[in-house]
Amino acid sequence: MPIGPTLLLDSASLYYRSFYALPDSMTAPDGRPHNAIRGFLSTMTRLAKQYRPSMIVACWDEDWRPHWRVELLASYKTHRVEPGVELDGRGGAEQTPDALGAQAEALGEIILAMGLPRAGSPGFEADDVIATLAARERGSAIVVSGDRDLVQVIRPGVQMLLTVNGGMDKWPLLDDAAVIERFGVEAGRYVDLAVLCGDPSDGIPGVTGIGPKTAVALITEFGGLDELLAAVDVGHVSKPLTPRLAGLLVEHRDLIGRMRVVASARTDVPVNARWERGPVKSEVLADLGSRWGVTRFVDEALGALAAAQTVDE
Repeated sequence: MPIGPTLLLDSASLYYRSFYALPDSMTAPDGRPHNAIRGFLSTMTRLAKQYRPSMIVACWDEDWRPHWRVELLASYKTHRVEPGVELDGRGGAEQTPDALGAQAEALGEIILAMGLPRAGSPGFEADDVIATLAARERGSAIVVSGDRDLVQVIRPGVQMLLTVNGGMDKWPLLDDAAVIERFGVEAGRYVDLAVLCGDPSDGIPGVTGIGPKTAVALITEFGGLDELLAAVDVGHVSKPLTPRLAGLLVEHRDLIGRMRVVASARTDVPVNARWERGPVKSEVLADLGSRWGVTRFVDEALGALAAAQTVDE
């Protein structure tokens, strides 16, 4: 039986990365760019060769800006909403290049035709799906994403391959010790860090007057956001918690609670608990590969997946 880790792919993160990293001169027979599809499949091939996974799950954004998050924090991802969309508390359409939308749809079809799970859930982001599956995983798992918010799911048995700039050989494989070295706090406290100093990439404002260094110092000294707020409640003010900072935390108490819920990836998303590789739909793949000019890349990915699940003698 294959014993490699489960790879949980943040699909949008990977296909956006491929779209912007590769030139749009890479085209299908009909002239449409296929750079995102080609890059995604090549990345999957390299991942399969390097990590020999027992399973790859492509986690999908069924709702990139869920209504329940927007209700809690109106600024959530507002800067990424399509221009001209009236914000009324609903998610709104995400700004997506025209050349990418069709590729993302085709890529979803290719993934399913390859027999791989494409995991999503209405009303939830891929982050929530990943966090849910990572929490359920009894073996080992590697989350693959460029979204550093997902370091919050790291625990014993669950690592994260952070797709920073550069090739895959430069992507760090993070465990809790590596998270502390890189961000100054352990993985389980990353949300506390994001709440205190903010996360502009998601429209999370943070607490005015608290920057990353101060946030790390406060979390390190008190152990976490709950302990920090408890110290404020009882008037336990000592460095690095100054009277000014204590006042800011009191002033923003309600906002802190809402930001924390928004920044936390859910682990209770209704997705199937077990994932199994389905049959390869050869005719569908042949058609998609031909239309998009990616037959070779599909074949290479299938070959790498098959080799990964072959037990060495």
